[in-house]
Amino acid sequence: MAENIIELNEKNFQKEVIEKSHKMPVIVDFWANWCGPCRMLGPVLEKVAHEYKGKIILAKLSTEENPKKAQEYDIMSIPAVKMFRDGKVIDEFIGLIPESAIRTWIDRNL
Repeated sequence: MAENIIELNEKNFQKEVIEKSHKMPVIVDFWANWCGPCRMLGPVLEKVAHEYKGKIILAKLSTEENPKKAQEYDIMSIPAVKMFRDGKVIDEFIGLIPESAIRTWIDRNL
């Protein structure tokens, strides 16, 4: 996995998302292995994150392996993508959206 893409779990969430979001925006992709749209969105998010390297961090959290974090952030449907800045969620989208819409979403929040 690229250096600006982080695999999250309930133990490293505080350090990798909340703390790092004070330096730059952290995008968290809440996904699950069985979710077809998640498997389609993941590579697009990774590609875009690579292009925005140095401006954002992409973190991926499996809702199956980390149900407490998914519940804490009110994940009712996946894929769910949330952007964190200064320790808080500043924007989000749910579902599979086109790459151009992802770029627009990121640019609007940078």
